[in-house]
Parts: sequence; structure tokens; C-alpha cells
Amino acid sequence: MAGEISALEEAFRKFAVHGDTRATGKEMHGKNWSKLCKDCHVIDGKNVTTTDVDIVFSKIKGKSCRTITFEQFKEALQELSKKRFKDKSDEEAVQEIYKLIEGKAPIISGVTKAVSSPTVSRLTDTTKFTGSHKERFDPSGKGKGKAGREDLVDTSGYVSGYKHAGTYDHKVQ
Repeated sequence: MAGEISALEEAFRKFAVHGDTRATGKEMHGKNWSKLCKDCHVIDGKNVTTTDVDIVFSKIKGKSCRTITFEQFKEALQELSKKRFKDKSDEEAVQEIYKLIEGKAPIISGVTKAVSSPTVSRLTDTTKFTGSHKERFDPSGKGKGKAGREDLVDTSGYVSGYKHAGTYDHKVQ
């Protein structure tokens, strides 16, 4: 029993610190509570909905509090287990809901998808650039940096742009 609770507490802490840099993992906000219920499939859409999850959270937490502790978290799970597993006894329902949550972590992959529309790809394709913008990239499409944004003047000769630079010594002899 102690092993199961430690796995449950580990999942609680992972979700408690998710998205909050100042969180210690001892208390969980309502946002993270509903994320835990969604990610661990406590919400099934029929018996338990997002509204049920929010109602249970506000009932369990204190009047002036915004967070729940691990003990309150277990109380909230007991409340939800009665709704989620109606056909089972209270003990079995609690064990089933613990199994759903144990060892889980917040799902963050696939949350924000990069949009690849033809407009964006056309605007960012450096091979289609013309005019002075074309000069900012080398043939592979990599930016040249400052050299591509400014006209770098050749200051090696006496007169700028002199074509026969370095040939004076040959002519004098």
C-alpha cells in the first residue's frame, strides 16, 4: 500500500510543479488539478466531466485557499472515484482511480503545433528572394549576418575601388 501511495504522491508532485517555476510540489493549483484529471483519463466525458472536476476542487480546498495539499488531493480523488466507478465499492473505486494516476507525468508533446501554410513557406524561402534581400544569404540559404546587411568597403588601396591594387611596385621597375 505504501508503494502505491508514493507513486501517487510522485504523480501529484509532477503535476503540481508543471508550468509554475515557483511551485514546490507540496500544493496543487486548480489548473494543474484539471490537467491531471484530463491527462490521466479520470475525465471520461460521461460519468466525470471537467465541470465535475472543478466542482470537487472548489469543494475540497479551503475558502480562502487557491491550492490543495496531498491529503486534500486524496479526498478529491475519493469524491471523483464514486462518480467514475459507480458499479464498484468505495474501496475498489479509489484503488482504480489511483491506478489511473500512479506514475503519470504531465503530457506536453503536441500541445502547440507549428503551422506550415504555403504563405509562410513562400515568405521564408530564401531562394525566392530578389533584389538587395537576395544578397543577405549565401547559396545554401544561410544568412551572412552583418556582411549581408551592410556594404563593406574595401579600404586596402589608396583610392577606393581601384582595380589594379598591389601592382604599383611592378610598374615602377
